[in-house]
Amino acid sequence: MRTDSSPGTLPAREHLPAAPAGTPVLDVVIPVYNEEKDLQPCVRRLHEHLARTFPYAFRITIADNASTDTTPQVAARLAAEIPEVTTFRLEQKGRGRALRAVWSASDAPVLAYMDVDLSTDLNALLPLVAPLISGHSDLAIGSRLARSSRVVRGPKREFISRVYNLILRGSLQARFSDAQCGFKAIRREVAQVLLPLIEDTGWFFDTEMLVLAERAGLRIHEVPVDWVDDPDSTVHIVRTATDDLKGVWRVGRALTTGSLPLDRLARPFGDDPRDREIKDVPRGLARQLVGFCVVGGLSTLFYLLLYSGFRVFTGSQIANALALLVSAIANTAANRRLTFGVRGRGGAVRHQAQGLVVFGIGLALTSGSLAALSAATSEPAHSTELAVLIAANLAATVLRFLLFRAWVFPDRQDCETTVAASYPTDRFRAGEAADSTWRDAPWQDATPQDTTRQDTTRQDATVQLLPVRPHDTDARDFR
Repeated sequence: MRTDSSPGTLPAREHLPAAPAGTPVLDVVIPVYNEEKDLQPCVRRLHEHLARTFPYAFRITIADNASTDTTPQVAARLAAEIPEVTTFRLEQKGRGRALRAVWSASDAPVLAYMDVDLSTDLNALLPLVAPLISGHSDLAIGSRLARSSRVVRGPKREFISRVYNLILRGSLQARFSDAQCGFKAIRREVAQVLLPLIEDTGWFFDTEMLVLAERAGLRIHEVPVDWVDDPDSTVHIVRTATDDLKGVWRVGRALTTGSLPLDRLARPFGDDPRDREIKDVPRGLARQLVGFCVVGGLSTLFYLLLYSGFRVFTGSQIANALALLVSAIANTAANRRLTFGVRGRGGAVRHQAQGLVVFGIGLALTSGSLAALSAATSEPAHSTELAVLIAANLAATVLRFLLFRAWVFPDRQDCETTVAASYPTDRFRAGEAADSTWRDAPWQDATPQDTTRQDTTRQDATVQLLPVRPHDTDARDFR
């Protein structure tokens, strides 16, 4: 469950309404730098494909990154000949700078970009933007690393791409598969809030955008693509890789220190189905099971190490009791914080006392198993003792989780009862109250320059929305 205290600055996702004729739904940006040779065939091929297959009005925007050849003239001719083509000139280089400038000024509700070499098969364009039009997703990316993708490129680029994405997964916990594929789309209302948070103006722009969006909980849709690498690409691989690694370090540090205001990207309560209370479906059960299993596995290893250490100085029963006592205290503390999300010191003593009762049950199971083993053989091997204890601990683990969930860390029913009494959920669809408040908000159509003047108004709207966000104050639910 989200823990931000504001309703966020993004409305709930909805299917884009049918636009009047001539109003573009999609704006495809083509960033170029000295592409006088490839620009015209690229734009004509893209225009032909969109005119033939795309069911909405569209626009193609050529973003000229300070080209020094005849690219500006070629772009101007195309804009004069084709009504759906426009051109945008920047006096500084940088793909990220070009995308930021064009996307910020565009009035199309769906914004996309692709490389001028058209390495990606255009048949993936409609699947790329369809989830954004329907309201299913916030961003969409083409992936060359998906299993069903068909990619033709050299081993050097393939190796660099896969290593880079492994670095992103290991350092920034990124879950998207292909950060640098030049084939992406974003909803405009998301771009208006996300773009000011992105610092990079070059090739790392894509990665930074995706990492921030993913960390903010936005939905990223991936489309497998057919990709044929351009052998004449002018990208400087070593310099680009170095800049990307610097960007990874900068973004990772910002995420660690919490200096990025990702709460700006939060959507209203009710937009996420996990916000809803569904009868007979335990809230957070899957997450709690995963957390409990991880904590339990680590606790078992900790217990076995303690038992082996204590066994050197004392008998098996005392060693088992001491090891189980220490590991039980650590296990209760870890489950309290990590599995059930209880923060602060409130109730910690009571939780530990209840955990000791659970410890007593585990002690009875493990001690009983050791007693049975001693009755079966007078001098059991150390490995046999460990095997018996592992089996007993597995049995105790299931009971421990049930007791933790139902007795030690139960869901607060009083909160749910209070919410049910104060908010008539049977009269509204999930998220309807938040959506209507958002639609009536005075800043919905505001430009980024107006945000400072509207802070007071946003605070008032936050107060109005607090009654429909009952679990944001629940310290145990930290999704």
